[in-house]
Amino acid sequence: MAATSKASSEDRQSAPTPEEKTRLTEEEKKMNHIASEQKRRQAIRDGFDRLTELVPGLEGQGRSEGLVLQRTIQFMRDQLAENQRMVEEIERRGGEVPERLKLYKTQVKSED
Repeated sequence: MAATSKASSEDRQSAPTPEEKTRLTEEEKKMNHIASEQKRRQAIRDGFDRLTELVPGLEGQGRSEGLVLQRTIQFMRDQLAENQRMVEEIERRGGEVPERLKLYKTQVKSED
């Protein structure tokens, strides 16, 4: 047990203190910020590219982010409405649908 406390004592001594840490220069801070921003923008572009692959009618088109969002919203509304129609049909035929698969009318509401 004495060896353990001695080892941790040595670890504390070898760890740099805040005064010993080198600070980033303004140029390094700027470059880090630019790299972070580029990474964020790339993640957004990748997300929009993925949506164009998933939403019918967007494949192979030039990408207007506004158009991608509008068509994605419409596609999701169409999917929710189809889900609701299928739930109602199953119930009409006497089948049971788990509550987690049922949608409320407000979720399917279409906005123009």
